[in-house]
Amino acid sequence: MRRVVGVVLLAVGAFLIVLAPLVRFQIGGSLIAAPAAQYGISKLTAEGAQYFSARDLKVMTGDLGITVTTRGDVSQAQGDRVVWDEVTSVNDVTNENPMIALNERRSAFNKYTGEGVNCCAVNIDKKPSKLEGQIYKFPFDVEKTTYKVFNATAGMAFDAKFVGEENVNGLTAYKFEQIAPSTKTETRTAPASIMGVADTTGDVQVDRFYEGKNTYWIEPTTGSPVKQEQQRHDVLKTQDGAHSIIAFAATAKMTPETVNELVENATEGKSQITMLKVTIPLVLLLVGALLLVAGFVVTRGGGRS
Repeated sequence: MRRVVGVVLLAVGAFLIVLAPLVRFQIGGSLIAAPAAQYGISKLTAEGAQYFSARDLKVMTGDLGITVTTRGDVSQAQGDRVVWDEVTSVNDVTNENPMIALNERRSAFNKYTGEGVNCCAVNIDKKPSKLEGQIYKFPFDVEKTTYKVFNATAGMAFDAKFVGEENVNGLTAYKFEQIAPSTKTETRTAPASIMGVADTTGDVQVDRFYEGKNTYWIEPTTGSPVKQEQQRHDVLKTQDGAHSIIAFAATAKMTPETVNELVENATEGKSQITMLKVTIPLVLLLVGALLLVAGFVVTRGGGRS
């Protein structure tokens, strides 16, 4: 009987030791992913922003409230990909001018790496787009290097360079900066008088150019953003380049409430990853080793008796 018990202990111990690395590298990795059923609301503010008001036909100055709502399209989540829809509304709080901008975005990305996937009718304001680089999140176990990050305003990816570590509400975050060069984003018409074209009546064709700087604070274990800041400067230029006005100029920062929520989510995700990749495998390894020793002792004891 002792020999049977010893053999069982040896078998279970060996099984747990084999299971430990499987949990660490395979099972844990498959359970840690961006959710398909995502739903979140982020809020930002931009003080002293300037923008061209189509309603007032002039450049306005005011404090802006920005709301970003993200919802996952579960029906399109298959295999390694998830699909998220986003709506961004911008309101001028100072001048009580609501909905000065409303933008929509549909993105698909790998739920493990965060890299863009071109499928599922991805678009920006209903115009098809080609995704590349990181979408919404960085990969798990972020490195101190440069990542391509998709810029929805420009419709393309630019480098986001690692510039250091910072503490965000008690959580260590990697800071990345992305510089977006002057990029043409649309062609439209504008009143000649607004553009300062004196010898023309009616409307003239103008091009809109965007340039900016985006700063991301990323929790390195999960790859989740915990803070973000967007500096943006858009101008409208006549096609001869002789006349221009500000289209949008602002520095948008996440509200403290949004940062707190993101930090809490990242902290929870980090704890889950640590449990799946460190705590559980270590416990399995230690228990397995103890069972092996116990099985060996029991088996040897049974053999002597």
